[in-house]
Amino acid sequence: MTPSILIFFVLAALAVIGAVSLILQRHPIHSALSLIVVMVALAGLYLLLGAEFVTAVQIIVYGGAIMVLFIFVIMLLNDGEEERTNFSKLATFGGIPLAVAIAGLIAAAIAHSTGDLPAATANGSLTSSKTLSMLIFTDFVYPFELTSFLILIAILGAIVLAQREN
Repeated sequence: MTPSILIFFVLAALAVIGAVSLILQRHPIHSALSLIVVMVALAGLYLLLGAEFVTAVQIIVYGGAIMVLFIFVIMLLNDGEEERTNFSKLATFGGIPLAVAIAGLIAAAIAHSTGDLPAATANGSLTSSKTLSMLIFTDFVYPFELTSFLILIAILGAIVLAQREN
């Protein structure tokens, strides 16, 4: 077994364990910390694929900024532990068979795949981080800034919604 496959299995297991922990946690802060574990594990998987820019964005934007926003909203709302409730009939009779069917479809797709990954081509279909960053800050600068503006509006909306009346 090569070191890259071993690292892949460790990161994949870490991502799955973090995702299960995210769902099973009762306190919202613990769920947010589990989500950070998942995002860092995904960043490691992106790095194994050779996508350095996506790795950096995953850690800086999602693992850093978005999670700080999530934790800020959780702390602002001052929400405690959640109550455990029974599953609804729709979740029991509809959700569980649907989850099993989707897992079966994914397993069938993996079993029938050839396993060949596309190689980088000479025309630049798999670009470098420098080319991608030049595109973001030249051709796509307005959508990039619009996204930051929408995040700012979401923060202000969370503050207004969390504001308590005296």
